[in-house]
Amino acid sequence: MTFFAYAVSVAAGRTTVSIKNAQWQIDNEITYPGTAAEGLLLNVRMVNSTFEDEKRTDFDPNENTGRFISKIPEYNTYGVRAFTLNLQGGFPGYEGAVNSAFRPDGSLRTDYTGRIRRVIEECDKHGMIVILGLFYQRQDQILQNEQAVKSGIVNAVNWVKESGFTNVVIEIANEYNHGGFEHGIIKTAEGEVELIRLAKKTMPGLLVSTSGLGHGRMDDLIAKEADFILIHFNGTGVKDIPERINALKKYNKPIVCNEDDKIGGEAVQALQACVENGCSWGFMHKNLNQYQPFEFKGYDDDRKVYGKFKEVTTKQD
Repeated sequence: MTFFAYAVSVAAGRTTVSIKNAQWQIDNEITYPGTAAEGLLLNVRMVNSTFEDEKRTDFDPNENTGRFISKIPEYNTYGVRAFTLNLQGGFPGYEGAVNSAFRPDGSLRTDYTGRIRRVIEECDKHGMIVILGLFYQRQDQILQNEQAVKSGIVNAVNWVKESGFTNVVIEIANEYNHGGFEHGIIKTAEGEVELIRLAKKTMPGLLVSTSGLGHGRMDDLIAKEADFILIHFNGTGVKDIPERINALKKYNKPIVCNEDDKIGGEAVQALQACVENGCSWGFMHKNLNQYQPFEFKGYDDDRKVYGKFKEVTTKQD
């Protein structure tokens, strides 16, 4: 039996996340008990809920974050138990944005982490988890060298620890092997293993992973080192999803897709295929939630998808 949980004192009322027997637990209870999604962590990619672009004065980052936070209770009602955020955001639909919580030396900007904090604390109130990504392609160039990358990890993890967050798991990099990354330590499996170990050394008990490209595969080195396996299904057809999931079951760890840009009926099929094969599924409605103008409508983001979320997380008579 494997069991991972935070090795920090838990304040009264804090939401906690852990893994037991390759299944997710919130507050030491298995997720979605008695439902089709039992033990899974259904999630939505909302990396640009904390977006900024330092070159633009026509965009209000705090207002954007506030609009998202106001909808968190509604997403929760439909069975969502985690959101993916990122300290360097995500692609906003146009090139050239400057969007990073990190300074060139890897230190953290408190205005940016303040928005992340607001989301984490709201999720905590609703028994929800945050998958906190650290690095994003197109933005890691802001960090001046590989030492700054390492410093960034230590600073970010210490921020989580010192904040007392117990509902956060870490994603070192979004699609680590994406061509948009500059620093070699991020782009290789060997480098990711080193960075995962650094994060876990900084905060023992913290659950850490990293995600790969949209083919739904993961390098063996990373799969063995990570606490849970993060995959993306953007480029994976629904018919191929079961095979991609089953190929990763040998590691006996939770398998989490935290990015799939299918919508409507096709997304429902992908969600069903994941749940049937024991994999958590993550929705990315890029045209609505990730590309400007960012919109957060809860159920109305995609009624078919959120209806299916509700179905698979509800006990059937």
